[in-house]
Amino acid sequence: MLERLTAFDIELFLFLNGLHNSFMDNVMWVTSETITWIPLYAVVLFFVFKKLRWKALLTLLFMILLVVLADQGSVRLFKNVFERLRPCHNQQIAEYVHIVKDHCGGSFGFVSSHAANTFAFATFTVFFFNNKKFNYFIIFWAVFVSYSRIYLGVHFPADILGGAILGFAIGFGVFKLYEFVYAKLFKNDTLKQKSTEA
Repeated sequence: MLERLTAFDIELFLFLNGLHNSFMDNVMWVTSETITWIPLYAVVLFFVFKKLRWKALLTLLFMILLVVLADQGSVRLFKNVFERLRPCHNQQIAEYVHIVKDHCGGSFGFVSSHAANTFAFATFTVFFFNNKKFNYFIIFWAVFVSYSRIYLGVHFPADILGGAILGFAIGFGVFKLYEFVYAKLFKNDTLKQKSTEA
């Protein structure tokens, strides 16, 4: 069963990774760069602070915790444990893998840190803002950034799925902890009401 799933994962990767052209090479390279999304993070934080004022410092602390848990958890609890080679490092298929700018990354790819980080951030902010338009945008963003890792040849679809599940779990868990702490610190304030109005 595991062998069949692995074979399917490889076949799906080769199909998706094979859909490339020079224009999309540049698009996906930029999409995958963390620095590209600094303006997005800045805008999100602007609205967090606009809504909660100085209390948003607590939100910022939990968002930092969120990223640390997702990033380090994906490496220490998964990559370093399962040691599954990235597609571009897998000698069985390496010659068929399309990579951009000769960049392959570290040896192991399960789970994707990009997927874990983006889905953790997306999940936390979905629950925080509770706004349909924002929800659609931020989930699409997480999927698009994660897909760029397949396009660039550095992750299998299963790496992305695993990272997304991990990110969702961390995002949900950290938000619930944040909600609990917020309620304890600011007893006369209602976070749910504030979030719903976003």
